[in-house]
Amino acid sequence: MTDETSAIIQRGLYYEELVAGATYLHRPGRTATEADNVLFSSLTMNTQALHLDAAFSESQPFGQRLMNSMWTLATMVGASVSQITQGTLVAQLGLTDISFPAPLFHGDTLYTETEVVEKRLSASRPGQGIVTLRHTGRNQRGDVVALATRTALMWCAPETPERTP
Repeated sequence: MTDETSAIIQRGLYYEELVAGATYLHRPGRTATEADNVLFSSLTMNTQALHLDAAFSESQPFGQRLMNSMWTLATMVGASVSQITQGTLVAQLGLTDISFPAPLFHGDTLYTETEVVEKRLSASRPGQGIVTLRHTGRNQRGDVVALATRTALMWCAPETPERTP
């Protein structure tokens, strides 16, 4: 059993700890596999042949199956959780400006970075703030494969004796 006075709980960042302009590099990356693509596409009922049919995909412009872009988006956002929002997120408010400028293939590794674009205290929810995050996904060659802007409602830090002025 751990002594609670020395135990450190892993968490994301509270509103006050997020700095506009800061960029967080989320590591490790995640190598995309054929199993990821087939399982995610099947679970989400996405029967797009570009994800599931190797013979068909070979005859298409990229010459091979593409990773499901929703897998890429979900994995990119998920990569940020432990560093930014774990236990400090109230709710995700929205995703905008989503794009996939280059394909991601089986065997590629997705690396994600997140920039804190802006933040403001909530006018209607005391103790909470609204933060705009810009996620960028790159493959192992540094090519941008995904972009998304995310708006999140974050908890402000709890008032504790060491935080009270």
